[in-house]
Amino acid sequence: MQREADDTGANRRIEARDGLGIAGVILCLVVGTGVILLFTGVWKRFARETLPALVDFPGGYWAVGGVLGVITVLGAIGGLRCASGASDRTWLARGLGTAGTAVYCAAAFGPLFYLLSGLPGKNCRSESCAYIPGIGSAFLAYALSTGVVGWLLHRWISARAEERASQERERLRRLRQKGKGKSRAVRGR
Repeated sequence: MQREADDTGANRRIEARDGLGIAGVILCLVVGTGVILLFTGVWKRFARETLPALVDFPGGYWAVGGVLGVITVLGAIGGLRCASGASDRTWLARGLGTAGTAVYCAAAFGPLFYLLSGLPGKNCRSESCAYIPGIGSAFLAYALSTGVVGWLLHRWISARAEERASQERERLRRLRQKGKGKSRAVRGR
């Protein structure tokens, strides 16, 4: 009888712990959603306040779209390079690499979300949600510059990698001609 009572008490403690864990997860989800919505609103407000001021720059929205497209491509390349770091680093180096990846990803996605914030709100009737003239041309310039610069950088990186591979093949061919590029088992025969 005593043993059954102990098992029941232990089960109640586990169930209470599970309930507190579930309540903690729900609380974190509610707070996290609130923070995300707050950040999204502040970001949209920032973009709507600053986008019309960018028309005064030389080139207007076309230049803004082009520059934001280049920032996106460079952020994506930096994020990919930073994320593919060695896994045998110290915890500090891994942490800095993760922070660098986060910054590069923000640089890759930030300009797109900045331009998206300039589009009119779907169900918003106030003047703050109105269409910002020139945002369409900025999107077109953004898409063109992202595509062209991304393609050019891809071609350049691929050509460099092929050149390095060609040099390594040539080095191994010269070593084999001298008899030094063979494996130990082949040299021993």
